[in-house]
Amino acid sequence: MMEGTSKGKDTGLNISAIVGSLGMIAWLISDFYGGMIIHLFSYFYAIAFIVVLYFSSLAETLINWLKRGVKYVKVRVIFHSAVLLVFLAINIHNSEILRSERVMTATLKDDLFHYTLVFRKNGKVETHENGFLGYSQTHFGKYHLEEGLIIFDEKPYDNEFLPNSVFLDRNQGAIFITKDSSNTFVTEKSWLNHFDIDFIDTAFFHLD
Repeated sequence: MMEGTSKGKDTGLNISAIVGSLGMIAWLISDFYGGMIIHLFSYFYAIAFIVVLYFSSLAETLINWLKRGVKYVKVRVIFHSAVLLVFLAINIHNSEILRSERVMTATLKDDLFHYTLVFRKNGKVETHENGFLGYSQTHFGKYHLEEGLIIFDEKPYDNEFLPNSVFLDRNQGAIFITKDSSNTFVTEKSWLNHFDIDFIDTAFFHLD
């Protein structure tokens, strides 16, 4: 009878570890779909339950690992380790370790959102979008330079926020994104018509 009770308890602990770990992984992955913070606001009670379940299970796993050995908690260790691996993988993905060197960054701010363009030496570009309630999203694209223009071979945005090409004006420290009725870039700074350049590798852009 005691053996059956022990097995039932062990199964329950394994289920708690699996549910908590898979929930934590889902929340970590949500960082690619608007950010973990905004999902916390949207699904607070569900995520709070997952977090409590996960860390309670993690504490139980560590205690019983020390007391009874890894064999007793093998299933829990596997799922808790999976959360750690996903966490590390996401942080490496979001870091500069695996990415080409930055050659220019520029920002644009409106009332609710903050956009940062990151141009890299290998021809790739990112738009980092941050907004209300911790919203965050990163869009990836490709670019090349052509006579003062930055032309997007793949736009780093999924709507018409950015045109297919933008104008780099080093003298004003800006990237202009709007055109007038004659299809000429407007190079007078106004609200939301340009990105302010934060950093530029002048040698890469042949601006020395």
